[in-house]
Amino acid sequence: MRLVRLATAEAVGTAFLVAAVVGSGIAAHRLSPDDVGLQLLENSLATGAVLVALVLAFQPVSASFNPVVTLVERALGLVSTTTAATLVAAQVVGGLVGVVVANLMFDLDAVSVSTHDRGGGGQLLGEVVATLGLVLVVFGSLRSARVETVAFAVGGYIAAAYWFTSSTSFANPAVTIARTLSDTFAGIAPSSVPPFVLMQLLGGTLGLALLWLLHPRVQEAR
Repeated sequence: MRLVRLATAEAVGTAFLVAAVVGSGIAAHRLSPDDVGLQLLENSLATGAVLVALVLAFQPVSASFNPVVTLVERALGLVSTTTAATLVAAQVVGGLVGVVVANLMFDLDAVSVSTHDRGGGGQLLGEVVATLGLVLVVFGSLRSARVETVAFAVGGYIAAAYWFTSSTSFANPAVTIARTLSDTFAGIAPSSVPPFVLMQLLGGTLGLALLWLLHPRVQEAR
């Protein structure tokens, strides 16, 4: 029963996250059709804000919303292999539901495969940097005396990383996969997903290595 609660929290939270990312991208494009910079600002503010709200709401149960974060939790011994696999599956499914809902809210087809190619050395490096930083922010905040600050740290980091990384900080395999199903501002072509996810996993691995160096003690497995 406990695993069902954890998986439900991850699925619902990831669905809302993706709905916010894609939905705010659609709204931004419609509200500011001639200003890409303003579109990105609107998209990043909405994403950062919803992350704060979602982490605060779901943290008492489970609030990773990101396969990389969950895999790092597994590597640190904070969750079991079965739990990690279940939560990653829930995150991917939740993300797919979220993108469909976002499309439908804006009177678009439920699924429209994105044609927005993303890639190149700079953007792939951006995904490594974005994910590495996210892992450090999440687990560094959790090691602080005030655990509730993790929501604000994560929301602030992602909102900023939209701007300081060349890839606009996807930093999340579940969200990346989901965004292939919306041919809108936040979309990504399916062909761009494998290298993005690979770089996200690389960034997560580098983040894990730094965590072992900076925070050698880990919490007991939950």
